[in-house]
Amino acid sequence: MPFQKVQSEKLSTAVVRQIEELILRGILRPGERLPSERELSDRLGVSRPSLRDAIAELQEQGLLTAKAGSGIYVAEVLGSAFSPALIRLFGTHDEAVFDYLSFRRDMEGLAAERAARLGSDSDLKVIQAIYDKMEVAHSRRAADDEAQLDAQFHMAIIEASHNVVMLHMMRSMFELLRQGVFYNRRIMFHQRTTRTAILDQHRAINTALQDRNPEGARAAVEAHLSYVKQCLADQQKAERNEAIARQRLEHETGQG
Repeated sequence: MPFQKVQSEKLSTAVVRQIEELILRGILRPGERLPSERELSDRLGVSRPSLRDAIAELQEQGLLTAKAGSGIYVAEVLGSAFSPALIRLFGTHDEAVFDYLSFRRDMEGLAAERAARLGSDSDLKVIQAIYDKMEVAHSRRAADDEAQLDAQFHMAIIEASHNVVMLHMMRSMFELLRQGVFYNRRIMFHQRTTRTAILDQHRAINTALQDRNPEGARAAVEAHLSYVKQCLADQQKAERNEAIARQRLEHETGQG
C-alpha cells in the first residue's frame, strides 16, 4: 500500500512556509525589513537556530536578502517580468503608455469587482483609510502626497481582490510606473481641475466598494482609467502644439 510514516515537521520548515505565505499573499513586501532575530524568534515561538536555518533556506530561494549591519529584508523580486531592453522600449514609445492604461483598466476593473464581492471588512477599511488620506492631501494641495496615495489606493483594491497572481503582476506594473517608465503621475496632480476630477472618481470607486457593489466598482474604475488615458492624450497633444507654436514664434521674431 502506498503509505509512509508521517514525519514530524522541522520547526525551520514551518517557519519557511509561513514566511513564504506572507510574501506570496503580499503581506510582506519587497524591500521590507524583517524584525530582529530575537523579536522574530519570540513571535514565531521557535529557537534562534531553527530561525537561522529557515532564513538561510529563504535566502537560497532568493526570497530574502541580508544587508550588512542592517538586517534581513524581503528581496526585491518585482520588475523581473520585463527585461531591461523591454522596459526601455516602454519608456520611449507612446503606444506602450496607452496599452498600459488599457491593461490596467481591464485588470483593475476585475480586481474592484472581486474586492466588492470577496474583500473582507478589514480590506474595505484599509481602502477607506487611504481614501480619507487622499481627501486630506487634496485639501492641503499636497500634489506629491496625492500621487503617492493614488498608487496606494489602487494597490489596496488589488490586494482586496485576493488573487495572488494578480497581486504580484500588478505590483510589478506599478513599480515601473513609480520609476516613471510609463508616465509621471505627479504631473497630473499639479493641475487643480484634474486633481479634483480624480478625487471625485476615487470617491465613486470607494463608495461602490464600501456598498459592496461589484458592477458599480468595476464601472467606476474603468471610467477613472479611461479619464486618465484621455488626460495623457490631451497632454501629449498640447505639448506637440506648444512645440509647433514655439517654432512659429522663433521664425517670426527671427530667433530661429
